[in-house]
Amino acid sequence: MDECKANTALDILIGKWKPIILYHLGRGGTMRFSELQKSIPEITKKMLTSQLRELEYHDIVHREIYMQIPPKVEYSITEYGQTLFPIISLMHDWGEKHVVHLEEKYSDNGDALQENAN
Repeated sequence: MDECKANTALDILIGKWKPIILYHLGRGGTMRFSELQKSIPEITKKMLTSQLRELEYHDIVHREIYMQIPPKVEYSITEYGQTLFPIISLMHDWGEKHVVHLEEKYSDNGDALQENAN
């Protein structure tokens, strides 16, 4: 009997920041650490570093170090990681539709929607 491997994919994508990081790298191409951090102002340097390292371990993100002064580090999605971008894009689109759906569903009771979101 075949096992559902959705959990394997979710293990890589799980967390608040990984899909956001992949979304920005997928849309913005190669980015320096500081550019990524500016595009996600809510993330701490420590968390961004941790999430990038995990994605690098799974061969989703590539880290290129340029030996210069000051050192330059760039991040990009690997060819293998590019296969995830359609999923991330679909998740983004679904998320937008879901927000609209909830607004329509709870439009007569906007306070209940706000309370449930918190």
